[in-house]
Amino acid sequence: MTTPSDFAFTDYAPYDFANRRHIGPSPDEMAGMLETIGYDSLDALINDTVPASIRQKTPLQWGPALTEREALDTLRETANMNQRLVSLIGQGYYGTITPPVIQRTILENPAWYTAYTPYQPEISQGRLEALLNYQTMICDLTGLDIANASLLDEATAAAEAMAMAERISKSKATTFFVDAHCHPQTISLLKTRAEPLGWTIVVGNPETDLANLAVFGAIFQYPGTYGHVRDLSEIIAQLHAQNALAVIAADPLALALLKSPGEMDVDIAIGNTQRFGVPVGYGGPHAAYMAVKDAHKRSMPGRLVGVSVDARGNRAYRLSLQTREQHIRREKATSNICTAQVLLAVMASMYAVFHGPKGLKAIAQSVHQKTVRLAKGLEALGYSVEPETFFDTITVDVGRLQGAILKAAVAEGINLRKIGDNRIGISMDERTRPIHLEAVWRAFGGDFSVDAFTPDYRLPQSMLRKSEYLTHPIFHMNRAESEMTRYIRRLSDRDLALDRAMIPLGSCTMKLNATAEMLPITWPEFSDIHPYAPADQAKGYKHMIDDLSQKLCAITGYDAISMQPNSGAQGEYAGLLTIRAYHLSRGDTHRDVCLIPTSAHGTNPASAQMAGMKVVVIKVSENGDIDMDDFRQKADLHAANLSCCMITYPSTHGVFEENVREVCEIVHQHGGQVYLDGANMNAMVGLSRPGDIGSDVSHLNLHKTFCIPHGGGGPGMGPIGVKAHLAPFLPTNPVTGEEGAVSAAPFGSASILPISWSYCLMMGGEGLTQATKVAILNANYIAARLKDAYPVLYASAKGRVAHECIIDTRPLVELAGVTVDDVAKRLIDCGFHAPTMSWPVAGTLMIEPTESETRAEIDRFCEAMLAIREEARDIEEGRMDPANNPLKNAPHTVEDLVGEWDRPYSREQACYPPGAFRVDKYWSPVNRVDNVYGDRNLVCSCPPVEEYAQAAE
Repeated sequence: MTTPSDFAFTDYAPYDFANRRHIGPSPDEMAGMLETIGYDSLDALINDTVPASIRQKTPLQWGPALTEREALDTLRETANMNQRLVSLIGQGYYGTITPPVIQRTILENPAWYTAYTPYQPEISQGRLEALLNYQTMICDLTGLDIANASLLDEATAAAEAMAMAERISKSKATTFFVDAHCHPQTISLLKTRAEPLGWTIVVGNPETDLANLAVFGAIFQYPGTYGHVRDLSEIIAQLHAQNALAVIAADPLALALLKSPGEMDVDIAIGNTQRFGVPVGYGGPHAAYMAVKDAHKRSMPGRLVGVSVDARGNRAYRLSLQTREQHIRREKATSNICTAQVLLAVMASMYAVFHGPKGLKAIAQSVHQKTVRLAKGLEALGYSVEPETFFDTITVDVGRLQGAILKAAVAEGINLRKIGDNRIGISMDERTRPIHLEAVWRAFGGDFSVDAFTPDYRLPQSMLRKSEYLTHPIFHMNRAESEMTRYIRRLSDRDLALDRAMIPLGSCTMKLNATAEMLPITWPEFSDIHPYAPADQAKGYKHMIDDLSQKLCAITGYDAISMQPNSGAQGEYAGLLTIRAYHLSRGDTHRDVCLIPTSAHGTNPASAQMAGMKVVVIKVSENGDIDMDDFRQKADLHAANLSCCMITYPSTHGVFEENVREVCEIVHQHGGQVYLDGANMNAMVGLSRPGDIGSDVSHLNLHKTFCIPHGGGGPGMGPIGVKAHLAPFLPTNPVTGEEGAVSAAPFGSASILPISWSYCLMMGGEGLTQATKVAILNANYIAARLKDAYPVLYASAKGRVAHECIIDTRPLVELAGVTVDDVAKRLIDCGFHAPTMSWPVAGTLMIEPTESETRAEIDRFCEAMLAIREEARDIEEGRMDPANNPLKNAPHTVEDLVGEWDRPYSREQACYPPGAFRVDKYWSPVNRVDNVYGDRNLVCSCPPVEEYAQAAE
């Protein structure tokens, strides 16, 4: 058979190191972009951008990049290495049923998981409403006045509550009391947080150990980790008598049946909403909550969603009291929380909407009755069951039979909780079925049918809940799937996420979250594993975590990785604690000074303060680099007490500083350690390794550089990499209850690690390096296109920026009265999320396009920015009214298309500026939100019924 002379195989490789997945511009588009910048090759641009002195010597290599199918097959094989047993371990993590409508339309929906933190409220109305529902749900269940939305996990929330109690308590004591019935992981994190700050933790029995103890606060588990249900009202009154604060860690499902914390006069309630439809996922992510009395609202860490109005007087949601966010206080902060678990809080809130109060109560009753039946069977076998009254957890004294029973339970496909040497804990949940009860009885030596025991109650009558909850109509809507789907869709349509447009946020790296990477997180082999399951049942997780850790070590030049920190801020904190522990091990107890440039992330000084360090601020020179004279002077001045310095590289000004090695050498010469903030690793992967240039520890934002989606403000992961000498001081296992852990689960939010692992597998070392180069190309292309309209504030000596650039909008204020806020709101009309505003320099925009964006999308953004500059020029030159113009009135809504129009510019100019799509235009659901009104009229729970009726019209 002959081959036609004109026949040739087509050169088509759509998945060649992810060129069509993660890397947006085509080779032809890259060539055109390089020509605009003034280069004939990508490597020539990189050579002029990344200093030769910091370039890594060997390329990233770990085998060829996998195709999507190959990667998913690898993930499937890995998932199958995990054993899915029925978990009755409890201890803060429970089986739950995620309603399929929530799984498909929220958790698996890029309209929800690719959204950014709702700092631009006009384009975040959907998730803000869902979070307001969450806050309302928490306030109702806890019986307290105000709740945030949300915190990282229950143990972290407990540590935040302790710090809050110390801050607002009128007691002069430095001791915090911890009920011995708290979960071990909570006790561990409380010890970790207290030690650097000089607070004493006393763990004991509140009935016998608290009366004569001077404390600034105390925390209690409700129900207790061993199942006890206690009325804490008298103990809380005793605390208040000595000006101390009371904290209750409450299970929200139990609160559907039990007396609320607010009815016991507690000051702060914290807990985890995991069992509201969020899989355990080997530890996370889950949304923790905090609720407080109204008097304490301005001291509460985390985010608070409130109700305000827009420019037309219509209801609009926003983040309230934003200036009180802890990280803004920098070195005076008592918390470094700057993120949340938004996606999971949205899921939990929708779980409550889906079930309503009757549904939640029915689930809680079912869980309790199953527990009673289980206890009756065990008692019939002669076992001593504690406590007498309980909700979903019992503890059984089994003596020497503990090992045999635990082993027999595993053979039955059940995991139980080992407590000490002679007790076993058992917790029921929503997923527990009659066959599971019968399997437990068999493990204990019995052979009963569930029908042999009638359902009953073992809750104290005095503790039964009498107050109503979830009374707002949103929790009583028609829960037909059609209505739920439409409600969730309506909310998502109000938001602007990555599935609609580029989100060019500097420092936040809003890159593609590829579908193939997202698929495995809902596989039950990953999502149904309890974080405290026996290690031999989580071999798939171990294989994945070990391999991802090796790859991250190869990328960073570090020797060891801890996956425990479940946010970037937690990673900072963990890294600084590691440095602190290293110094203490050497007897250098006096080393407590941390040098931090003024350009650093606000979480840096906050984390240093939390780690017991004294912050010394370093000046920044006019070009954005660290002021080396000031750095040397202060390093010399504090040499005897120097613990570390914290730097960000590339710098927060978007430039590779030439003197980074010198900075590291100076710190080491004075006995300190170097913490390099990994927020900008997207400009380094494959080109430069922090561990090679002198850094000792870094955190990595897996939700930035390594493709875990932002989720509207969370989840996140912030693992830390360290050099070998720091490895012995990495975070400890929280299950032990000993000091040293930084999150409630040993591997943080492990269920989202398949995203980063599959990203590395599908990109390969070559693909990751190419992605970094293209990120730098895209940023320099934007700088080149915009530089004549907006000054590019910082650049290298060769005129190059790193993976982001800062453009200066301050001249517009002087020339036309146009503020950076006006530019940001006008970009909404163009269909874009604004770049990062006023950070690290007030009145500027920091732009990071990422490598995922195509040239067409980048050009659309540039055209929008150039058009905005021309509108400002029209004001400047008198062609447009300085107070009544498209910039000042932005964003425009569909309401601006109807009714009277008395503005001196056309409706077309208002609503369809350059960059905006005609057919697929994004419409902001509200006009500009009034922030001042929202803070003066603070409303942080669902508005009245009538307003919902109006919104549905």
